[in-house]
Amino acid sequence: MNKFLNYLRNNEIDGTIIDQIIKEHEPIKEKAIARYERYKASVAGVPILRREAAKFEDFETGAVRRIDDRVNNRLNNAFDAEIVDTKVGYMFGHPISYETEKDGKNKNTALAEQINRFNNVNNIADADSEWGKKAAICGYGARLVYIAPDGSERVANVNPWEVVFIAENDITEPTFALRYYTVFDWVNNESIQREKVTFYDDKKAYFFEKSDGNWTLIEKKPHMFDYCPLFGLPNNDEQMGDAEKVIQLIDAYDRTLSDASNEIEQLRLAYLILKGAGMDDEEIQQLKKNGVFELFGKDDDVKFLTKDINDTMIENHLNRLEENILRLAKSVNFSDESFGGNVTGVAMKYKLMALENKCITMERKMTAALRYQYKLLCSAWAKKSKVKPDDYLKVWFSFKRNLPSNLLEEAQTSAQFKGQVSEETRLSTLSIVDDVQYEIERMKAEQDAYDLDDEKDNNEDEN
Repeated sequence: MNKFLNYLRNNEIDGTIIDQIIKEHEPIKEKAIARYERYKASVAGVPILRREAAKFEDFETGAVRRIDDRVNNRLNNAFDAEIVDTKVGYMFGHPISYETEKDGKNKNTALAEQINRFNNVNNIADADSEWGKKAAICGYGARLVYIAPDGSERVANVNPWEVVFIAENDITEPTFALRYYTVFDWVNNESIQREKVTFYDDKKAYFFEKSDGNWTLIEKKPHMFDYCPLFGLPNNDEQMGDAEKVIQLIDAYDRTLSDASNEIEQLRLAYLILKGAGMDDEEIQQLKKNGVFELFGKDDDVKFLTKDINDTMIENHLNRLEENILRLAKSVNFSDESFGGNVTGVAMKYKLMALENKCITMERKMTAALRYQYKLLCSAWAKKSKVKPDDYLKVWFSFKRNLPSNLLEEAQTSAQFKGQVSEETRLSTLSIVDDVQYEIERMKAEQDAYDLDDEKDNNEDEN
């Protein structure tokens, strides 16, 4: 969307340029919606759920009738959702930790208080997780920072397919952003659909509504920030979803398993062969009641006409597809028996290396997006004389992976580090310690309390 950048720098937004931006964004929107519908396992989003039975011309004759079209299993194996949920749980199972840079021996208290209040008001742990999930599904996520009616700063995650970012370099720090969406109103007990656009630059928000095929400017007002408040979170530089490269493999798995299920179910519809015996309609009805055959001839026989199913080939094919899906999507199956209770920390890291590498990429993208978020917030807080505009450079983000912990192994490792590294580094190796600085302060407070008690006891002994 960079083609619109220079124009918007020199001209105010209008209905004509809005139409061009939306038209240019349409393919991106369709792909993002398709990926999200597939994640939700909707009928519109999953090809196997719309599959019809195969059609063969002139199959039925007077002597042969078709029965295979009576069974058409449509089994969705939601690997794409599993790939996304595995990453989100692994990366955001523990909330992101927000820390402020120390100023001498004391923390930047004013900045820390603003961040803590903002995070609590916005339930930021859940918002960050959902933001990351949308980015993993669609290739990028979108977030809006705005001023609530009570004057507080709030954030809202926006559907990525509704948003167009116009940036010089990266959508984590856009120059302009446009959101186009549809609202529904009730007028005279009828639902009325209205198309709307909100355009943001570094000072104002412009509100448009479509009327008679044209965009009309309804209102424009300051958004109270010094930068564009609608920004993005790319999943990677290519803005590709986590399952995008393996969609065809997942479709192949769905087709194979559905067809195998069809074969198994069609056994109930197999032809009955009577060798050396004949039956009229009355005898067939009698057979359905008592289920007994009476054979008199030596070579008489009764059996079903069925196809031989090569279950070994099917199983190997499914296993290979699953292996390739997880390998190429850089995901893992935590329910696999290889993730046992005796897996050491180093062995676990090797198994998770591909997933970890993928998460590191997103972690860097999210750090850039969060840095811009606090750049926005500090620009608003500075207007209230609560912090300085460049205090966003003193905010740090810590990501902690969500994995089972081997506390005994961690404790032994930490004990070996005592005296070899700083206490801050040593405590950071323990998964039970969420906030290292807070833990150090608690340890110091307890030590001071013990020293005070010892001093008191010594004074009592002397007296």
